[in-house]
Amino acid sequence: MSGPDIKARLIGRELQPLVVVDGFAPDPDALRAAAVAASFGPAGRHYPGIRASLPPDYLPAQAPVIATVLREVFGCARSMRLLDASYSIVTAAPDKLAMQQRLPHVDAVAPGRIALVHYLSPEGGDGTAFFRHRSTGFETIDEARAPTYFGRLAAELRRSPPPPAYVAGDTPLFERFAHAEARYNRALIYRSSLLHSGAISEGSALSPDPTVGRLTITAFLEAS
Repeated sequence: MSGPDIKARLIGRELQPLVVVDGFAPDPDALRAAAVAASFGPAGRHYPGIRASLPPDYLPAQAPVIATVLREVFGCARSMRLLDASYSIVTAAPDKLAMQQRLPHVDAVAPGRIALVHYLSPEGGDGTAFFRHRSTGFETIDEARAPTYFGRLAAELRRSPPPPAYVAGDTPLFERFAHAEARYNRALIYRSSLLHSGAISEGSALSPDPTVGRLTITAFLEAS
């Protein structure tokens, strides 16, 4: 059996790395089976859906591939720490989305934070999109940019709040500059400071059933 296929490219004007790993897990079918048996509950925070705990051997099994990506693409060779990881399924109807769920977001502004999305729907489904904030031109939000960005965005939202819908393409406030397709057993790895969103298309099945819905594994790491 061949190993994972790792490809990296630079996206946007800020030339941030986006890593696509096909064949990420050695047994994705077992991960789907474990998701079917898992107990899902409300995700909380900004995620528009439900989450469940992962099998305990998930990160150890993927650690060698992740470590290779962190070292060779992101220049992080000293340490890697898992902050959070879970099964995730998007389930919220568009008219139930909170304001922050209608916008691109960043997962963290602190340096060294890395996000991972692992797609586990055999039919592929909705991928992930990356955005530029039109009025500032920012594609990433770090600690230095955060006050300017969030202040500007708050003023824009007071004037013109977005409609109750998922953000998958261009909007008056954001321009989509990159998109990664979802494929079975594909993982994306990118800096948590990138403005992004699940590219949830209109009419997507927002089912809580892991065999039907947009099943992914999401993980957040701290690396140096």
